[in-house]
Parts: sequence; structure tokens; C-alpha cells
Amino acid sequence: MNRKILIWSITAALAGFLFGFDTVVISGAEKKLQLLWGSSDMFHGVVVIGMALWGTVVGAFFGGIPTNKLGRKNTLIWIGILYTISAIGSCLANDPYTFAVFRFIGGLGVGASTIAAPAYISEIAPAKDRGKLVGLYQFNIVFGILIAFLSNYLLNNVGENAWRWMVGVEAFPAAIYTLFALTIPKSPRWLLTKFRNSEAIGVLKIINPDQDPEKLMLEIKDEMENTVPNENIFLKKYRFPLILAFLIAFFNQLSGINALLYYAPRIFEEAGLGESTALLSSIGIGVTNMLFTLLGIILIDRLGRKQLMYICSFGYIISLSLVSAAFFFSWEGSIVPILLFMFIASHAIGQGTVIWVFISEIFPNHLRGAGQSFGSSVHWVLAAVVPSLVPVLFSTIGAGMVFLIFAIMMILQLLFVIFMMPETKGISLEELSKKLIKDRNQAN
Repeated sequence: MNRKILIWSITAALAGFLFGFDTVVISGAEKKLQLLWGSSDMFHGVVVIGMALWGTVVGAFFGGIPTNKLGRKNTLIWIGILYTISAIGSCLANDPYTFAVFRFIGGLGVGASTIAAPAYISEIAPAKDRGKLVGLYQFNIVFGILIAFLSNYLLNNVGENAWRWMVGVEAFPAAIYTLFALTIPKSPRWLLTKFRNSEAIGVLKIINPDQDPEKLMLEIKDEMENTVPNENIFLKKYRFPLILAFLIAFFNQLSGINALLYYAPRIFEEAGLGESTALLSSIGIGVTNMLFTLLGIILIDRLGRKQLMYICSFGYIISLSLVSAAFFFSWEGSIVPILLFMFIASHAIGQGTVIWVFISEIFPNHLRGAGQSFGSSVHWVLAAVVPSLVPVLFSTIGAGMVFLIFAIMMILQLLFVIFMMPETKGISLEELSKKLIKDRNQAN
């Protein structure tokens, strides 16, 4: 693999590290903040904690605009700036409203990063390595989550203002990431959509010195000639990739993954484990998530996206069905953590690794930002809705029925993989665009 491409991909993927860190770091400070400001549970959940999530939704909805207008590189730089401002502002805040505003700014960076980083990496990566390189983004997310837990643990006893250090320490990696982002080149495919041909050729020569850049430029231009000005992803000819992006994001959240990550201790306690054992099991979930994400990255360009989704779907169905049965039939509590570790491993090796890779591949160059924005928006809206329903569903229909619903959804995901999902392994972005759009429309 070209060393420069690897370095540029890692740099862009570090936006995922900040995503994971920013999302979880609040977990160590939130109880202290509620006591400090005397917030009600509703205000604390919706304003102090929830504003970051809604910032993520807004960032996902509108992140495609700067990704297309300013370019992938410039958007990544601004994402780093947003993270830095958010960390410093949250650290210095003296009231819940100011804190919420700065957390919202960080959420904008999270949402936008799910668009710009995978789009950038997919456009500089050779087809044979694209899966593992884009997969670095997901690996950095789960790595950032683990480092945030570790950081919170180490800073927990630094004094009464420990919460300021917890949320403020993110400014250091955010500033370093921003400086690194300044060193990467602009995406050659984005440059060509802006008719900056000479700059694009220069980058293409670095990316693949053994290949004639003129040949790739002709493929990209051929794709561009089949487009019309100001078109959007909701046109009939783009219906198939739009459906693919919607369904993979839909099933990602209807597996119950975020419900598990947010409420792991509660779920383990529902299964009969003690509080300390439940917390220990939650840490095990984080470690399992990271290890199997790494395995997914190793396999994604060998087995392909579709094969990983098969493994993932069967693992989901088996683990979720057995967890449901454990709650229905009151099986011994110790089996539930084992089944949930199986669930998280299935997610990490499949959906967790595949989703951002797949969505970044299936849209044409000039609409990739908008397509990423659509898929990310579906993901984040459901990520807000599904976990918020878990406590009330547990208390009304019961944990067993909740996990049964998730299992049924994963049977539907398996049907999606069998009958609809195309394999994108080792195919150039331009050839994929032709296969999913032009050829399919002609067949219809």
C-alpha cells in the first residue's frame, strides 16, 4: 500500500477518534454537572446532555453542503476547529446553557465527520484497499470511546473541578488533528468536479504513480458527462443507492446497538447481575467492540462487504433471539453477558465496519457528500429515537419483547443482504456508479 495514502487516510480517520471521544467523555462528568447546577432529570437529559446529540443530527443533515462546496479537506479542518472550540468552551462554561451551546458545537463536528471523513478516504484510496482504509474511521470511533473512558477514570480525582478537565482535555487531540488535517491534499475526485484538472492530476500521480492519471480522469469525466447541473440524490435514477443507504442505516440502529451501548449496565442489572458486575461487563463490551472492529477491517477487502454482513446478520439473529429467551424464561444471569458479547462482536465485524464504507461507495462523485449526509442523517435520527424508547419499553412490554423485536428486524436485514445489497469490494468508484445507476436504470 502507498505509504502516503495510508498516512492521509489515518489523518482523516482521526476525526472518528474525536467523534468517539466527544460522544462518551460526557459520561464521566454528567452526574457532577447535574449536582453542580441542580438540574432536573428532564432538563439535564434534554439540554445539558441532549444538545450534543441534536448537534450531531444537524451536522449530519447539513454536513454534505460544506463537504461538496468547500471540499472534503477543508471540511475536515473545520471539523477539527469545531471540536477544539467545543472542548475549550465546555471546559470554561459556568452555567448549563453555555455548556449546552458548546456541546452542540461539538455535535456539529461529530455529524459532519461521518460525511467528510469516509468520503475523503474513499476518494483517495485504491479500490483494493478502500474497505480497510475507510474502516479506519470506525476503528478510531471505538478507540476514541475506550480512551474517553480511560481519560475519565484518570481525571476523576483531580479535584472538585475534575469535570472541567474531563471535557476540556479533548482540546489537545482536537488541535493536533486540525494541524495534521492541514497537511493532507484535496480529494482528486472533488477537484475534478470543480474542473481543477491540473491539481487533480498532481494528487493522482502521488496516489497511484504506476497508473496513468489521464485514464482515471477519463473515467471520472465520463461519469460527469452523464450528469446534469444542480441535480440531487432524490432523482429517480439515484433511487437504488438512496434505498441502499437508507436500509443499511435503518438496520444498523434497529439492531439495538446504541440501546445496548447506552444502557449496558441497566440491561445487565435487568438480567440479574449486581451493579459492580454490570459495570465490569460494560467495559468488556467496549473491548470486544474494538477487537472485532479491527478484525472486520482486516477482512473487509478480503471477504467483501456482503460476506461480513452475512456473518453479522446470523450473529445478530442468534444472539438477540437467545437474549430474548433468557429474559422470557428467566435463565441464569451469567449467560446474558456472554450473549451480548456475541451480539457486539457480530455488530463490530459487520455493520460497525461496513456502514460508513458502503455508504461512501454507492453514490457518484458529485453527489457523494449529499448521499453521505442522507445516510448519516437516517443513522443519527434513529440513534436518537431508538435508545430514548428503551427505558419505557423495558417497563411496559419487557426486555424479552424488546430484544425479540430487534431479532425480527435482523431477519429482515438478512433478506436485505441476500436480495438487494450489491458487493462493492475491489471495484472503482466510477465503475460502481455505472453499475448501480446507469446499468440498473437501463435494465429497468
